[in-house]
Amino acid sequence: MRRARPSVRAVLGELRAQRNPRNVEGMARYGINPRGTLGVPMPRLRTMGRSMGKDHSLALALWRSGIHEARILASLVDDPARVTNRQMDAWAGQFDSWDVCDQVCQNLFEDIPTAYDKALQWSRSEKDFVKRAGFVLMARLAVSDRFAPDSKFGAFLPAIVRGSVDDRTYVRKAVNWALRQIGKRNPALHVAALRCSRELAGRTSPSARWIGRDALRELELPSVRGRIERKRRGTRR
Repeated sequence: MRRARPSVRAVLGELRAQRNPRNVEGMARYGINPRGTLGVPMPRLRTMGRSMGKDHSLALALWRSGIHEARILASLVDDPARVTNRQMDAWAGQFDSWDVCDQVCQNLFEDIPTAYDKALQWSRSEKDFVKRAGFVLMARLAVSDRFAPDSKFGAFLPAIVRGSVDDRTYVRKAVNWALRQIGKRNPALHVAALRCSRELAGRTSPSARWIGRDALRELELPSVRGRIERKRRGTRR
């Protein structure tokens, strides 16, 4: 039997019924925008998303509501095959909190064929959360796209160098995240990311120095080097 599509009104009603002002206060302490936020925890949103399946029309309607949790839920139920570049640009332009940005990139945008192009395009944006989205996509693709060639990620490194001088907190943290994840992908990219990190660590920009030094600390950890060496040995077999 085909599952009945939930109505937008019913989904929003279920979200509002779980409103938790104390959670909203806690989220605000972590830099999450409290405007339009209900305080519904992420595990609950994921459970709701799994129960609904994929529904592009519902996702669009949830996004239009402007409710913080409804927008995250939209990223969980949308169908990547039906997402257009226009929708990606529109949603990215409306990001108003780092967690919505990161969840949409992780749950939906990284599965769109044009994700690599959007990562580079958005990394040049003047809008802080659009720019963050570009670098979050780079980080996420480095983790999830297991069979992509190294050239895809090598093309991100110049954008990382360019973005490293942006001292806005949510941007520089995403730049740092992208650099670290690329460097942990495989031996060749580890070498390239270390080289990039050392270059940034020697820059005059405080933001670039922080990004480079922090990335070096992680990429030179014995545990990270051990994983990279195991991958190196694996490719020789």
